[in-house]
Amino acid sequence: MGQVTLTVAGRSHTIACRDGEEIHLQRLEGILNQHAETALAASGGLSGERTMLFLALILADLLDEAERNPPGGVSPVLLDNLADRLEAVAAALEDRGENS
Repeated sequence: MGQVTLTVAGRSHTIACRDGEEIHLQRLEGILNQHAETALAASGGLSGERTMLFLALILADLLDEAERNPPGGVSPVLLDNLADRLEAVAAALEDRGENS
């Protein structure tokens, strides 16, 4: 079993991982640290726990945005809206056909 020490927002954490996952976890550490300064500022530096909460919120917001607007794809929200509009048009056409 592997082990890696990651430093996020100035705090070190040693975690166990599968052998060979160390490089992947270090890449994730880099992603976290891209947003660590913002999280530290938002938390006021009050506690590591609060900083990690803000870091999690930042990443959750990015994930939500990516899910709503996938790169190179169509947003599921846009597809739902389009489906609703098409159903409304179909219903209007059906009503029009019945009333003729």
